[in-house]
Amino acid sequence: MSSVAVTAQTAGEGAAKAALRRRERTSVGSTNRRAGWIVYALLGITLLISVFPLYFTLLLGSSEPIAISQSPVPQWLPDSSLFTQFRTVIEATQINFWLALTNSVIIAVIVSAAVVLFSTLAGFSFAKLRFRGRGPLLVFVIATMAVPTQLGVIPMYILMSELDWIGKLQAVIVPSLVAAFGVFWMTQYLSEALPYELIEAARVDGASMIRTFWSIALPAARPAAAMLGLFTFVQQWTNFFWPSIVLSSENPTLPLVVKSLQANYFVDYSLVMGGVFLVTLPLLVIFAFVGKQLVAGIMQGAVKG
Repeated sequence: MSSVAVTAQTAGEGAAKAALRRRERTSVGSTNRRAGWIVYALLGITLLISVFPLYFTLLLGSSEPIAISQSPVPQWLPDSSLFTQFRTVIEATQINFWLALTNSVIIAVIVSAAVVLFSTLAGFSFAKLRFRGRGPLLVFVIATMAVPTQLGVIPMYILMSELDWIGKLQAVIVPSLVAAFGVFWMTQYLSEALPYELIEAARVDGASMIRTFWSIALPAARPAAAMLGLFTFVQQWTNFFWPSIVLSSENPTLPLVVKSLQANYFVDYSLVMGGVFLVTLPLLVIFAFVGKQLVAGIMQGAVKG
């Protein structure tokens, strides 16, 4: 090989390496580029608007009823009297706080687990299986989300009465075991996150459909299932409408207990706000411990290849 060819080859390799270094610097620079002050300002405003109701609840819960009636903002910082309100709510004779807490935990846990399981099963079927009527069935499931909940209250109450479930927890649990939004959410997620090649490989290895779902589809759906389970838990924990219809004061949930605190002629808003924050406190603890892992799982599930 001539010296000219060697020189040209060396120059070409040097140019290619230089171009590669420039692309790497550009990629690193775009990755490490920080958001501007406008983004931080908007995020700060959104955070303040989101936290303000909780902060105002703390203020009212740690204030005296007379101070609340005299000024809309009786004080600017909560004090230790909030814990006194907590104790008053827990020891109140007109409610059964511990029974309500147990009922709320049972309902939220069972419904969340059932919604995640059934929604993932249905989502896997709609997303990856081929059967007659799949499209119309999925459209029908999605269309049920447009039906107002209030339209089904009377028929559902009659059914619960015929089953002798009025005043019992199963009257709240059974109608909520499957959610149309959960089916739609898991269908959309699994259609993108689960390749057909994995399902075909499991079939070649002799795995049944249930084994394929349990070993392949369920792990792939973990990020979306975690978010669905958390949102369902929050929804059931704060659900007031249907439990207030089918449950009684002898077998309440936490939202019904808070309602009972303002059943007197004189409403002690500091006590009610203390009860509201006490009911919300477990959700804050859950988000504090699970929020980071939940977001990391969602981002992991969003990364392709």
